Amino acid sequence: MLQKTFQGGVDPMSARLVPKERDTRLDVFRALCLLTIFVNHVPGQYLEYLTHKNFGFSDSAEAFVLISGLSVGIAYGGKFVSGGRLAMTLKIWRRALALYVAHIMTSIVTLAIFAGGAIYFGRQDLIGEINIRPMVEQTEQGIVAMVLLGHQLGYNNILSMYAALFLLLPGILWLNGVSKKLLLLLSAALWFAAGIFKFVPSNFLDEGYWFLNPWSWQFLFVIGVVMMTYVRNGGSLPRWPWLVMLSCAYLAVSAVWVLFSFWSIDLSFGLPAVLTGFDKTFLSMPRLLHVLALGYIIAVTPRISNLAKLDRDHPLAVVGRHSLPIFIFGTILAMSGQVLLFVTGKNPVFGSLFVLAGIGLHFAYAYYLEWLRGIATAKPLRAA
Repeated sequence: MLQKTFQGGVDPMSARLVPKERDTRLDVFRALCLLTIFVNHVPGQYLEYLTHKNFGFSDSAEAFVLISGLSVGIAYGGKFVSGGRLAMTLKIWRRALALYVAHIMTSIVTLAIFAGGAIYFGRQDLIGEINIRPMVEQTEQGIVAMVLLGHQLGYNNILSMYAALFLLLPGILWLNGVSKKLLLLLSAALWFAAGIFKFVPSNFLDEGYWFLNPWSWQFLFVIGVVMMTYVRNGGSLPRWPWLVMLSCAYLAVSAVWVLFSFWSIDLSFGLPAVLTGFDKTFLSMPRLLHVLALGYIIAVTPRISNLAKLDRDHPLAVVGRHSLPIFIFGTILAMSGQVLLFVTGKNPVFGSLFVLAGIGLHFAYAYYLEWLRGIATAKPLRAA
């Protein structure tokens, strides 16, 4: 079913061939995640209340990582074979390096935006936002900590986690080729151990740790990789009526839970928080199950998934094709928006207008990147 949903085909249960033409659905879903992340990263405006984090246990971060795992299954799943593993590993780690550099760059720009706002607007209290103060009070240690990923600014923590996942990716792909069941078992064990024993990268400047623990989030990433490589090899995602009903029921319950703020209800029964809580750092099971249930319903319901099968020149498809530069652009824009809202008294109307304009700029920047790609790939005309 995933093969039909994300790779194209007529019958989701019988499709066995992966067409060469790029299916835009993953691009579109990725674009929706990127835009939603931008909206959520400018808190205090009305559009934030329309994103799906308000209607369930998970948010766009979980969806983005799951989609990334599916995309990796497409991009690398069939290429990590004997004779080419070293070259593919180096290529993957080069991508991890690019993600690391992007994380450092956006963090530095974020510091500059908030420091500039503090100077220009005379609002020194901006330095107290998004975990900037430790960097100011311990500048030398802070610079080293940031470079070594030992200090993270608020809203600047996805790329570091994603880079860590790419460092693990060669091993994930190798195990995936040996045994998918073994890979899932080991990945689940690491996720569980990280949640139980708080196995997580630490920060240097305080007693905290990474906001998004890669040892926990790798499980969701691995699930995406395994599922996509499974269907590429001829498998299919079954559409079991009982699982469809169970997934829909879980999505409905989670929506009611969040909408009516039933957070005070304790249903843990003494079980570990990683199994019953809602902690985002360790990707607690209720959050994990929510994004998986949502993904399953989309995957096995062609009427839903086909809504995202748009023309490759559609704005959403274009945004999704340029995920890394668009994410960097959105992060910088969101940090600028936070400063502007802070100095204007967090006016929700102004914030909403800024976010709407920012969404438009996302599309404009995506088309600019597409134009640059066209120039780079255009064949020069031969002299007559």
